[in-house]
Amino acid sequence: MRFDQVHFRYARRGGWTLREVDATVEPGATVVVLGRNGAGKSTLLQLAAGVLRPVRGAVRHRPRVVGWVPERFPADQPFTARQYLCAMAALRGLRGAAEVDRWIERLGLGEHAHTRLNALSKGTAQKVGLAQALLVPPGLLVLDEPWEGLDAQARTLVPQLVAEVTAAGGAVLVSDHRGEIAGLPGAVRWTVADGTLHLADEGPVPGQEVVIEVAVRRADADQTVARLRADGHRVLGVREEQPR
Repeated sequence: MRFDQVHFRYARRGGWTLREVDATVEPGATVVVLGRNGAGKSTLLQLAAGVLRPVRGAVRHRPRVVGWVPERFPADQPFTARQYLCAMAALRGLRGAAEVDRWIERLGLGEHAHTRLNALSKGTAQKVGLAQALLVPPGLLVLDEPWEGLDAQARTLVPQLVAEVTAAGGAVLVSDHRGEIAGLPGAVRWTVADGTLHLADEGPVPGQEVVIEVAVRRADADQTVARLRADGHRVLGVREEQPR
């Protein structure tokens, strides 16, 4: 799939949220999209999934089957979890409920299968979103902060699901402020900054960096470093303050 000089803005006379996006997602690739809140990460993912259409340029060669998981699953619908998944399976051309039941079991949704979507917790609704995206093996899986609200067991499953999609030849685009996907072998990093997409091999953006020194508790150091790197920042070094 290719972003071909894609531009996007939300208002006709508004500023560009994204401009001149030119990049390719290869089959079997894991692309981790980084950037600060409001930088345009979710917009880029929605363009990839076909939820939004470019104002200029085009998204070319999008796979026929796209799995899309938004940051917040739209749970205000008149279905139980199982009814919703069965309806999505039918839209995908699946007959019977074998795949629905398989994903309900795998994601631990059994006790919530007959609960209405709007009564589910955020994390459980997010599992339903993951299940619907994977009912048919996707040629492109797009995940916008897929860990929101998930329990620890489900969070560890997400990298495994990503690896399964790419092993089957599908591509994955994921925004990942937790740094849990970026460590997968072969993961490619893209950073969105000031409406522009910067690929991993382009290095830092000239003239747009400042150095900020931050002091954190020793116990929080590893987690802080991981989060800074996942957000697209360069960590220049870590040192311990010497007692005076």
